[in-house]
Amino acid sequence: MQLRHLLIALVVPLTWGFGFALAKAGLDHFPPLLLMSMRFAIAAAILVWLVPVPRGHWWSLTIITLVSATLQYGMTFSGLARIDATPAVLLVQSEVIFGTLMAAVILKERPTLRQLVGTSVSLAGIVMIVGAPSLAGQMTGVVLVLSGCLCWAFGQILVRRLGDALSGFQLTAWIGMLAAPQMFIASILFEGDPWPALQAAPASAWITVAYLGIVMTVIGYSAW
Repeated sequence: MQLRHLLIALVVPLTWGFGFALAKAGLDHFPPLLLMSMRFAIAAAILVWLVPVPRGHWWSLTIITLVSATLQYGMTFSGLARIDATPAVLLVQSEVIFGTLMAAVILKERPTLRQLVGTSVSLAGIVMIVGAPSLAGQMTGVVLVLSGCLCWAFGQILVRRLGDALSGFQLTAWIGMLAAPQMFIASILFEGDPWPALQAAPASAWITVAYLGIVMTVIGYSAW
């Protein structure tokens, strides 16, 4: 692996891991769905000008967005609001477990021995985290995060079924465009009037929103 590729590979966990820590602080000022709607609105506003319009794929994209963005991030960050950032980041790694299992069941992909060993080790780690005393009384948050991971895995199956019809960059841009209004409507329905939170948010909260939209989503997903 070239040094450039290694550095790019390191960008993803760094931007996402730091993003979770910032998001945890941002949730003190914005409810989860509102925070995510602003994140995707910023990302989409930057990216949609750089990629072709996905003609003929709007229905598929809408379903993928609902599953892998609106439901996934809605549940994951609602869970993050209820538990500490560190166990949340570790629990998110269950996406790999769910993804491997779903690929085997739905796509009939046979996992390699290395994948099976890695999945088993990851599963053991998740069980240990869930059983940790520090998460006692926080099972609602744990279940929400794990449910979000399950949605992510199913969303990736839906993306795989698209084949090469859309590039990863296109997916990131247009999923963001569709997710922003979906999550804003969900925020109004489930979290109430967003205006008080928007009015009261300090500058640090808006810096968090900018980081989530620009660094974690645009840069992080582009590197991924």
